[in-house]
Amino acid sequence: MEGRHCFEHLTVEENLLTGAYTRTDGRGAVEADLEMVYTYFPRLKERRRSQAGYTSGGEQQMVAIGRAIMSRPETILLDEPSMGLAPQLVEEIFNIVKTLNEKEGATFLLAEQNTNVALRFAHYGY
Repeated sequence: MEGRHCFEHLTVEENLLTGAYTRTDGRGAVEADLEMVYTYFPRLKERRRSQAGYTSGGEQQMVAIGRAIMSRPETILLDEPSMGLAPQLVEEIFNIVKTLNEKEGATFLLAEQNTNVALRFAHYGY
């Protein structure tokens, strides 16, 4: 995923559910993953009925990551996830990505200009 691409006219929750569009493991599994995303990004649960286009840049980044997680991929590519975000929010996003890697087994491939932050969270840096 690159930038903060989200479907601006859809709600936050509708955006997240588009990530599960191709899944065939049933509504219950999708709902469980949606709750998992809300556990990692509680702000999204609060804003779930808001149009994604009216959320902050940080919230849009959370939507994009959450939508990617909903598809249950083996690897998620993050291209400049800190772009345009406040330093405190960058730390929050990277901490969540680290936790997703550790607890959910999600592999992240990261392209990031902010090497100081990226190398603190990465297992490998090239």
